[in-house]
Amino acid sequence: MKDRMGKLIYLFGKNPELYIGILISTIIIGIILIGALISPYDPDAMDAANKFADPSWKHPLGCDNFGRDLFSRLAVGGATTLFVAFGTVIIGVVAGTVIGALTGYYGGAVDEVLMRFNDAVLAFPSILLALVFISVFGSGTWKVIVSLGIVFVPSFARIVRSEFMRCKGLDYVRSARLMGAKDARIMFVHILPNTIPVVLSSTVIGFNNAVLAEASMSFLGIGVQPPQSSLGRMLSDAQAFLFSEPSYAICTGLTIALIVLGFSLIGDGLKKNA
Repeated sequence: MKDRMGKLIYLFGKNPELYIGILISTIIIGIILIGALISPYDPDAMDAANKFADPSWKHPLGCDNFGRDLFSRLAVGGATTLFVAFGTVIIGVVAGTVIGALTGYYGGAVDEVLMRFNDAVLAFPSILLALVFISVFGSGTWKVIVSLGIVFVPSFARIVRSEFMRCKGLDYVRSARLMGAKDARIMFVHILPNTIPVVLSSTVIGFNNAVLAEASMSFLGIGVQPPQSSLGRMLSDAQAFLFSEPSYAICTGLTIALIVLGFSLIGDGLKKNA
């Protein structure tokens, strides 16, 4: 027991950001997911008698301007925000990895064409570009995910490209090539696993940015649409009552801040280990 405790203390002292980030993220995500699954109240059920009700045993965080249980709405809204961020990162990582692998391994014309497209996308602010996609294709949860996912592809592609360019000249890749391994095997069996530490830290940071992007878009009214709630949408609703009922905005803003803080610390911790 003492040896195990000593090992944990050593690991914590070596990389405290990682473990504090994991702790914060686990707690906040656990509360959100458990609250969304076993919420005692319908997050959309209105009750005029409980308008801006104070926190109590029945309503731990009180109620909003329509008498809806604030904890239930935060849990469901947080789950929606996490779902959008997860979907965004999946699209960005998968497409970015494929593009980065092809451009980094082959170079030449493939690199020129794909990376010039990447540069064109990166020339625009990510939120602005996502707004353009939403304006063209319309709003909605899945459209937000696809729009943000496309915007996130170039950043992952550049990271993977640089790692493939670094690794393709190393001895183990040359050995695999001399043994007759095909390009696809070299790329995805030999090189790709060695890019995982860098890609993983970038994925965590990307998830963090996706949470902020979804919250920003929903706050502006072009992301997740009512009656579905998200943290950004709730923060937008709360701004009208910022001075009369600040707890509404504080609870929502604090939830976003804790999610961002947790994943930021995890990303910093993973960078140390990369």
